Amino acid sequence: MLTSSFVLLKGLGQSSERRLWQEGILNWGAFLQSPALPGISPSRKEWYNGELATAQTRLAAGDAQFFGVCLKSREHWRLFETFRPRALYLDIETTGLSAREGHVTVVGLYRDGEMTSLVRGETLTEERLHAELEHTDLFVTFFGSGFDIPYLQAKFPRLNFKKPHFDLCFAARRLGLQGGLKHIERKLQIERETEVAGLDGWEAVRLWHQWCTGDAAARDLLLRYNEADTKNLEPLAALLYHQMVGRFGPSSIGFPPTRRQKLIKVTP
Repeated sequence: MLTSSFVLLKGLGQSSERRLWQEGILNWGAFLQSPALPGISPSRKEWYNGELATAQTRLAAGDAQFFGVCLKSREHWRLFETFRPRALYLDIETTGLSAREGHVTVVGLYRDGEMTSLVRGETLTEERLHAELEHTDLFVTFFGSGFDIPYLQAKFPRLNFKKPHFDLCFAARRLGLQGGLKHIERKLQIERETEVAGLDGWEAVRLWHQWCTGDAAARDLLLRYNEADTKNLEPLAALLYHQMVGRFGPSSIGFPPTRRQKLIKVTP
């Protein structure tokens, strides 16, 4: 999807992008090979050619940050397939208070099939988070742009969170999926362990306080809950990404069925 994206060009919006797709200009290569395009002046075409040549170079270099700047944040979903190998699925738990008064209790990090749980008072340090973020090209969260990332920025202001961010909450809203993470998981038939299926963020706060009073079982349950929240972001991201491609990508403009992305069926 990234190499079919023309909205990274200044002055070219989604309606113009769709017109290009309708003209059969489905990727950067086709754009560059076309000597002229309807609605784009020769001088503008030449400038865009230079911009796309730069984009190709930055893509070959694996520069996710370049595209994070070129694309508006609501379009960062387009980066998922390309930069998925270095995506970091992230979810936090807190003491239930604001970032000014509260604390991060658990940071769940999932990548390459490996789960890492950083715990307050144990492994959760600025240095450890820095090391984890350095190996990341793309954040994947559920409402992380509204909660998780701002909270972490407030508690660890020296860390670099200025990376592309695929926020699944807002992608889901654009696709007509309402509700929180657990509700959407059920809609899309993404399962989690029975023991944590009924838990929510406030229950996580209670479990933390129980743990602080010496309840070892509460610690285990809290970490399992956070792990489910974090790991389930991966299948959800894949499902939402493919539906976004089907709804907003080139395949949405009426190509033959063999080229059309099949949309996810949402259960009632």
